Amino acid sequence: MDNRDLKLELKAIDTSSLVDKVEMRLIEVFLYKELKPGDAIPKETELAQLMGVSRTVIRESLNRLKTMGLVESKKHRGTIIKSPDLSAILEKSLIPRILDNKTLMDVFEIRLALEVGMADFIFARKTKEDIEELEEIVDIEPDHSDDILFDVEHEMKFHGKLYSMTGNETLNDFQNLILPAFQHVYDIGLLKIKAKRKKHQSHKDLVALLKKGTPDEFREGMRRHLENHFVRILGATDGQGNKR
Repeated sequence: MDNRDLKLELKAIDTSSLVDKVEMRLIEVFLYKELKPGDAIPKETELAQLMGVSRTVIRESLNRLKTMGLVESKKHRGTIIKSPDLSAILEKSLIPRILDNKTLMDVFEIRLALEVGMADFIFARKTKEDIEELEEIVDIEPDHSDDILFDVEHEMKFHGKLYSMTGNETLNDFQNLILPAFQHVYDIGLLKIKAKRKKHQSHKDLVALLKKGTPDEFREGMRRHLENHFVRILGATDGQGNKR
C-alpha cells in the first residue's frame, strides 16, 4: 500500500471525552423527548447502565448541566429539568476585567442597541409613578457638560429604571451585568476618538419625551442621548468593522 492509499484509510480521531459525549447526548435526549421544567430524569445508576459508562462520567456530565442551569437536584425527586437562569449564567462569565477587548466592544454595542430599541415597551407599560420616580432621579443629578461621558451611579439609577419599565425581567437583569462593561471600555481607553460636540439630549429631556412625546420621538431622543458613544465606536473603525 503506498502512502496515498494509507492516507485515505486514516480518519480523524474523535478526541472529545466521554463526559463531553454524555453531556451532549443528554441534551439531545431532553430535546427529543420534549422535556419541560419540572420533569424528572433517570437516576445516575440508571443513566450509567443505559449509556454504558461509569457513574463518575454521568455525575460529571450532570454537574456540567447544573452549572449551565439546565438541571437541578430536588429532595425526594432526584434530578429534574430546570429553566435556565440566563442572567446567573452570564454573571459567571461577564467579568469586564477578564473579557478581551473585542468582546468588551461587542457588549458595549449591545447596550446601545437595546436602549435605542426598547422605546415601545417602555411607552406601553409606563405608569404615572414611573415618571415621578424618574423625575426624582434627574432632580438630584449634577449638571454635566456635553463632553462628560457619564456618571456610573446616576447612569445606573436612570437607565436602570428605564429597563425596569419595559416589564422584561431578563432584560432588566442583563443591563445590570453589562453596565460595568460599558464603563470599563472607557476606563481602559478603548475608545480614544473624541466625539464632536453636539446638542446633548439629557436625562431630563428624555423624561419630558416620556411624558408628552411618542415612542418614535423617545427613540430618537435616546439615540441623540447616546450619540457620542456611537460616534466614538464608528469613528474607531473604517466602516468594515476594522480598527483604524
